[in-house]
Amino acid sequence: MQNVCHGAPNLYFLFWAMGIQNLKPNCELVYIIPRSWTSGAYFESFRKFLFDNCVITDIHLFGSRDKVFDKESVLQETMIIKVVKKKESPSKIKITSSLTSDFSNIVCFDADYNVVVSDNQYVYLVTIKNEVGILSKINQQKNTLKTDNLPMKTGIVVDFRSTELLRDKEGEETFPLFYSQNIKNGKVIWPVGKKKEFICTDRMSYLQENCNYLFVKRFTSKEEKRRLQCGIYLSEEYPQYKYISTQNKVNYIKCDSVAEAYGLYVILNSSIYDSYYRILNGSTQVNSTEINNMPVPPRNIITEMGNDMMGKDLTEDNCNRIIEKWIK
Repeated sequence: MQNVCHGAPNLYFLFWAMGIQNLKPNCELVYIIPRSWTSGAYFESFRKFLFDNCVITDIHLFGSRDKVFDKESVLQETMIIKVVKKKESPSKIKITSSLTSDFSNIVCFDADYNVVVSDNQYVYLVTIKNEVGILSKINQQKNTLKTDNLPMKTGIVVDFRSTELLRDKEGEETFPLFYSQNIKNGKVIWPVGKKKEFICTDRMSYLQENCNYLFVKRFTSKEEKRRLQCGIYLSEEYPQYKYISTQNKVNYIKCDSVAEAYGLYVILNSSIYDSYYRILNGSTQVNSTEINNMPVPPRNIITEMGNDMMGKDLTEDNCNRIIEKWIK
């Protein structure tokens, strides 16, 4: 099934793909499945296969991941989906949601098909009408971090595979190693008294230029208020180092200026972008591929946002006030 495989995704989608292949024209298929197929590079080939053959008519979402199969130790984000094997898309998709598997207190509404299924074939799982408005606002932006030449990348050091290079104390040829624990209240604080906060190496594959960055945690818990948690790193605060390094549970964006770092912080620390990402991705991992493809303002506007933010408290409310000037 090479036509639907890419990378190393969970195998569940192969059963779905075979079901689609065996489905007769104009007939229906209903599955209870994880929701990880809706975005990301691993499932890109499968999504193309799905939408080349079928349209979505109904989606049911669960508000709690640990109460769907409450007698089993299943913590996967799950959904129920119905598709029909035909080419003509309906104008609406019926969206329902409930907190548990007994389907009590169901919320139901119809969403425009092209809001849920985007042009890039990501599927946005909205649960309330307010989220449709969030998608409409963000999707008006025509740029992405990729087109703005501000790509998010994943930290370069897998610490448990590089233990011989890690140090508790500074020495010759040691450089700062940043973890997600160094991201605190919108800033990057180092050191914080954690073990192995230095890396000792001259191999450039383990090092990156000491310049301005926005760091973003790759993993958060389901119960945390925000999915996107970021901190501004300014090279001027660590002038003694030519290089630094990042552990692979940190994502980072390299910035050409201080204002650019602050502007990216405004975007990713705003309520609207945190909500947008939660709609896009049901997991607790912040995927750099998905972030790079999110609609964002042009690079010059990001810098203007940063200039507006500099000197202010790094609060979500301040980010919201600034971003509302540009995204309405």
